[in-house]
Amino acid sequence: MDIMQSSLKKHEEWGGKIEIISRTSINDRDSLSHAYTPGVAQPCLEIEKDPELSYTLTRRHNLVAVITDGTAVLGLGDIGPLAAMPVMEGKCALFKEFADVDAFPLCVDSKDTDEIVNTIANIAYSFGGINLEDIAAPRCFEIEAKLKERLNIPVFHDDQHGTAIVVAAALVNACRVADKKIEELEIVINGAGSAGIAIAKHLLNLGVGNIQMVDLKGILTADETYENPAHNAIAAITNKKRCTGALADAVKGADVFIGVSKPGLLTPEMIGTMNDKPLVFAMANPTPEIMPDLAKEAGAFIVGTGRSDFPNQINNVVAFPGVFKGALAVRATDINEAMKVAATKAIAGCVSDEQLCAEFILPDAFDRSVAVAVAKAVAQAAIDSGVAGLSENPLA
Repeated sequence: MDIMQSSLKKHEEWGGKIEIISRTSINDRDSLSHAYTPGVAQPCLEIEKDPELSYTLTRRHNLVAVITDGTAVLGLGDIGPLAAMPVMEGKCALFKEFADVDAFPLCVDSKDTDEIVNTIANIAYSFGGINLEDIAAPRCFEIEAKLKERLNIPVFHDDQHGTAIVVAAALVNACRVADKKIEELEIVINGAGSAGIAIAKHLLNLGVGNIQMVDLKGILTADETYENPAHNAIAAITNKKRCTGALADAVKGADVFIGVSKPGLLTPEMIGTMNDKPLVFAMANPTPEIMPDLAKEAGAFIVGTGRSDFPNQINNVVAFPGVFKGALAVRATDINEAMKVAATKAIAGCVSDEQLCAEFILPDAFDRSVAVAVAKAVAQAAIDSGVAGLSENPLA
């Protein structure tokens, strides 16, 4: 039985991957009076007077909403909010398993940006953070931006920022192995959707040399005007040399290929034109832009993919649980650039000098120390950058 059929069978057996468990026993009149009426009235009145007490008198301090509209689910595309529920449940299970953060799936039946924003904003008081998931570009950019303006809790689109954080960590460590300087890198990102654009912005914050963004029509350049506003914005801060052409033109002399696009788009011949010790992160799922064995045969020095059956899996699970755990721990109002950079450095730092090699540039997804390290670093960065509600890091 292949993984698809066995997973379907497992989902039938589980009847859902998450459940709600009470944190208190209610088995007599006294416990009922404390957990519910009449005793519950007092915490309600205290929160009415001081909303910050919602973080200490309810579970809000450790609760994240995982929200989708079902328009960009994994590699399945627009399958709708109901069909997206298994993925959202899985994401919630990962939050709990890797960082002991409670998460709840919410699938919104709308493709109207303002309706989605209003829906999320109207329920935000129930949560300490919002994780946007599997929302198609360019709507995802607008939804995130509008929510950040309206809410005083972290809003994080994991497909963008979680991916960017992990890719950057992989790149930092790949440079250590390849003896390349990050500020001198020539990078090609194939796929100018939400993930590709977020990766580019994050890498620029880390101080990389130059990035060329490539979509189906070729290299993005500030000399052109695009229908997608996000493409115009990213073109303005990338491609310093104003290069034009197709992917094959972009990768000539490049140090790094990052693929968040489609299978088979990078050829062995293209890798042969790249700079010495090329770094190839082919992350299209389930089939990468080039298979690792072909990339290696073509001369790739380090290869990473999004798959667990190859070395160097570039997986968001080493990022988002710790990012939210750190943000929640200090009641952060945002997950800002400083916090993302801190997360990247923490993940990279979880690979020791003894472990680091061309086949091991990222910590194992099941290394439980990673979320702890990321949370600690993110919490401190939130304090240092002025977006934390607490002045001391409880995770330090």
